[in-house]
Amino acid sequence: MMSTNPSGRPLVLEINGLSKNFGGRETASGSEGGLWAVRDFDLAVKEGELVGLIGPNGAGKTTVFNMINGLLSVTAGGIKYHGQSLVGARAHAITQSGIGRTFQNIRLFPQLSVLDNVRIAYHPHAGYGLLSSIWQGGGFLEKERELTEKAQDILAIFDLQDRQDEIGSNLPYGEQRRLEIARALAGEPRLLLLDEPAAGMNPREVHTLMDLIHFIREQFKLTIVLIEHQMRVVMGICEWITVMDFGEVIARGTADEVSNNPKVIEAYLGKQGGGHS
Repeated sequence: MMSTNPSGRPLVLEINGLSKNFGGRETASGSEGGLWAVRDFDLAVKEGELVGLIGPNGAGKTTVFNMINGLLSVTAGGIKYHGQSLVGARAHAITQSGIGRTFQNIRLFPQLSVLDNVRIAYHPHAGYGLLSSIWQGGGFLEKERELTEKAQDILAIFDLQDRQDEIGSNLPYGEQRRLEIARALAGEPRLLLLDEPAAGMNPREVHTLMDLIHFIREQFKLTIVLIEHQMRVVMGICEWITVMDFGEVIARGTADEVSNNPKVIEAYLGKQGGGHS
């Protein structure tokens, strides 16, 4: 069940029949037993789109993200990024191919400064090798200055420039969220996966975040896929929404189409409890 949005732009991300089984055993006919966290998931995301992936806790949303960026192996199905298969690729290679990611639980380098949290994400693109970093010649020092300036420019976009010397883990929660997105952008992605970026934010911070997501999409020419539980965010900024429940797609469409879908209403009304996603 592929997306049918009426855009003529090229596909950035194409997922077909994606499935993940935990604890099953492999047989000639496929996996048997175990838990199907995701089953027969399809998604098509075109260049420049802002797509939402929603569903109750435990629906399998983060599992999809973890397969896209190589943190989990794929049981079945395909994932293509700009036409190239990601199945079996290592996480660092997927990141270097142009896919950035934030996480449900903030993953900063807790003892590094705000500036260094962003600078470190630039180093795969630094263009110098081990010997240059050991000898620290003029070319190395010039490149380091350039990386510092680029990191400071990113921090300014997120209004964190005055915090650059503070330890990242000492920032207020909402600012840690912004720092994590800033670091993801420092990896120079073309596709950005945001996993619950508004989690833990107050209403003012959420409003700022929504404006920020729109801004970085235009500023950095990004394609964005967003997991979010705050419907205000999803319905306010996402052009297309896919809804999951029990690991499967139950609906997709615009915000109005999804919010009025009886299957979506039933899934949310029936699942207000905890779980994993």
